[in-house]
Amino acid sequence: MILMAKSMSLLHFNEIQQYIQTSGDTARECLAILKQKYPHIKHESLFSILSQDVQKDVKKNYHRYHSSSATANYYKRYTEMVSNDDQRPQGLILVDMAKNYGLPPALLARMVLEKYIAETQQEIANKTSGNLTVSKLMKDTSLIDNGRLSFEIEQCILEDICYGYYVETIKHSIGNEYEIKAQRHLDEISIPYIAEDEMRMKGYDKTPDVKLEVPIAVDGMVVNWIESKASFGDEDSHAAYLKDQFWSYWNRFGPGMVIYWFGYIEELDCHRDRGLILKDHFPTDVQLLKPMM
Repeated sequence: MILMAKSMSLLHFNEIQQYIQTSGDTARECLAILKQKYPHIKHESLFSILSQDVQKDVKKNYHRYHSSSATANYYKRYTEMVSNDDQRPQGLILVDMAKNYGLPPALLARMVLEKYIAETQQEIANKTSGNLTVSKLMKDTSLIDNGRLSFEIEQCILEDICYGYYVETIKHSIGNEYEIKAQRHLDEISIPYIAEDEMRMKGYDKTPDVKLEVPIAVDGMVVNWIESKASFGDEDSHAAYLKDQFWSYWNRFGPGMVIYWFGYIEELDCHRDRGLILKDHFPTDVQLLKPMM
């Protein structure tokens, strides 16, 4: 079976999202079940939908999750379980707590670490001259002076597939990979273009990934620029991109094309009459528009 990253109806997307939001599973468990329920949809598409939903939930409920009382409760519970010589293997206390609280493991780890530093900040400041921040410690857990906590936090980071510094680093890398993929497609068909970095060197502030030096036609429509998104285009993310990026590109460079490599909600492709095309792959029917002599 060929797995496709293609547009899907809003109804189909809502079905997937409803399962994510009501399953009560960890992100890993949820992804495994989604792949069983929807074997025709690519792993990357399902993962993107899941990841975006987790991050939206954190953003929406961050103040509740991260309140001083909640953080104190998480830390108290963790220290009690360590003190009581919990029988779980080392590295699973915080991971299990995250599952029970319905939190991304990396988020719980960060909150527990923040509370630990607050409780022992004078000792840590004396040892490190105050140079170590929570973010630095999350990036390099070996710097945490409590061996047990260091290992617990490292396991949370490794367990979390949807949230945290490692996840964002991987996502950034994948984004770069797909930008290069779009450029290679243009190179293969000899379409001249200017990449984003070069445009910024010329003084442009908001720039698409690729500005075509000669327009192309896709589905009978003119395209002057291409934006590559290594994600699934859902309603919230697409609305934000329209506001912050796409319409700015359209105002400056004219009509363009957005490639959501992991698919999108098909109803969102509704601005073609204004010169904005959505695709889930690099089109094969590209025509170079040569200027009239």
